[in-house]
Amino acid sequence: MATPTDPRKPQDKRDLNRDPITGAPGSHPVGVGLGGAGGAAAGAVVGALGGPIGALIGAGIGTVAGAAVGKDLAERVDPTGEAEYWRSEYSHRPYYNKQYDYDTDYAAAYDYGGEARYRYGDRAWDAAAETELERGWANARGRSRLDWASAKPAVRDAWDRADRSYKVYDATDRYHAARFDQADYRDPQASYDDYRPAYRYGTLARHQYGDRSWDDRLENDLSAGWERAKGQSRLGWEKAKSAVRDAWHSVERALPGDADRDGR
Repeated sequence: MATPTDPRKPQDKRDLNRDPITGAPGSHPVGVGLGGAGGAAAGAVVGALGGPIGALIGAGIGTVAGAAVGKDLAERVDPTGEAEYWRSEYSHRPYYNKQYDYDTDYAAAYDYGGEARYRYGDRAWDAAAETELERGWANARGRSRLDWASAKPAVRDAWDRADRSYKVYDATDRYHAARFDQADYRDPQASYDDYRPAYRYGTLARHQYGDRSWDDRLENDLSAGWERAKGQSRLGWEKAKSAVRDAWHSVERALPGDADRDGR
């Protein structure tokens, strides 16, 4: 549900989006992966054509580093990237009060909201969750001067931003897990947990490299980032790349008007 502080608004085209290969911020803007369409519109169109992954990619992904790493959703958030995003954005939010600054006051609220979204798993932001978060704010706030009434909009803002990433990668996991047994590239000695990072890596790469087609040059670029992205996966790049490509084309097929849709 959109709110006045909902980070799914157009300003999210300024997301940091670290390069999955170098880790550098700002390399690939969110809009590229959406074919230039706005989040809500792209989500509706892509969702109609491409199912769950298309719908969620259409809504955009927040700042994610190591999105392919590990099994825990909490591992997908890049605290440094999120801090850089909110530092540049907080003073433009409707709840901003110039009496307070980022480092002393708002940073703790953004950290709290983002961390809570992953800690709460599938729970939605509701009255019960809000009550629990209010109780926890006294310990989480550190030196922040914000009382709960002032902190809550920032906490919710960070929660909503993290919610998009959570849903994208949760849907990616379920989508590929359901098809894993039929994958012709599957190594019988490897499990889905070995391939999961490859699927996430391909999903993130397609979102970030939206202006490129899958070719030898792209494959070489992605191979350079696999060791950083693989987490606990036992797969080397030669065994992982088919799953990365599979995930890439799963998103590709969900996006209307794409030329690179051979599905291989």
